[in-house]
Amino acid sequence: MDLRQMQYFVSLYEEGNVTRAARRLNVVQPALSMQLSKLEAELGQKLFERSRQGMAPTAAGRILFRHLIPILRDISAAKQEMARLGGEISGQIAIGLITSVTQSVLSRSLATFAARHPNVEVNVAEGYTATFMDWVASGQLDFAIINQPRKRIGLASEPILDEEMVLVTSAAAQLPVPAPVTLRDVVKLKLVVPSKRHGLRQVLDQHAEAEGVDLSPRFEVDALIPLAELVAATDWVTILPAITVHRGLNDGRLRAYSIVEPRMVRTLAWVHHPRHPLSPAASKFIEIMTANLVQAEAEVAAKVLGGR
Repeated sequence: MDLRQMQYFVSLYEEGNVTRAARRLNVVQPALSMQLSKLEAELGQKLFERSRQGMAPTAAGRILFRHLIPILRDISAAKQEMARLGGEISGQIAIGLITSVTQSVLSRSLATFAARHPNVEVNVAEGYTATFMDWVASGQLDFAIINQPRKRIGLASEPILDEEMVLVTSAAAQLPVPAPVTLRDVVKLKLVVPSKRHGLRQVLDQHAEAEGVDLSPRFEVDALIPLAELVAATDWVTILPAITVHRGLNDGRLRAYSIVEPRMVRTLAWVHHPRHPLSPAASKFIEIMTANLVQAEAEVAAKVLGGR
């Protein structure tokens, strides 16, 4: 098995279609098919099921993909390190970002990174903390920015910032409970929060359990933009990090209140595989993201009523 076969296999696995994979690799379809046939013959395994809908990986194909991804990432990191020694940062990075980060600082960070490092290809996935920990551990991502779990994880982790969780209401609504706001006050309101699949809900549940409070939200919405839109247009309320709703706070559609009993904080952290050192490109991207997150958190903290 050579490097070209690995790259061809991974591209076909990710694209699920010979035409798209060949276009991505800038090769003709027969060349791709021939290398795949050679690989299957060498391994003695059928790697894809072919159908009109495309190419679906077999059980053997899925196992091979899990093993090849870390190898290709290490090769890419080695190339980047060699390029860095020559004064150039290049290569590819794959990143996982939770939704609150993509909404707040991703576009700004990508623009800055592209201007400084035009020879780096960036792939960004948006999703949940638990999913990203699995993908980083398996080598599918170079690193991820997540809500840091309280339990120990088998990944290298570095905190970025601690951020206050706030009560969010429509700017047009009157706060239906007296300030300062407590969690026991909040649970009496028409509450909508993310579901238990979401990292932010885990933070809320931990604090609620410690206070002996049952959240019992009437709505659960994991998509944070629609959740914020619902709150902006109705008398429903939510509990989120202020950075998540910074657009609504900036344009005056939302209002945020500090929660004082208990003060709830989520920690943003970046994680990577302990045996896969970060490439120069990944380190530079983290540096830019961290600076933008710290700046954004400071900006929205000033808009939280009753805050620090």
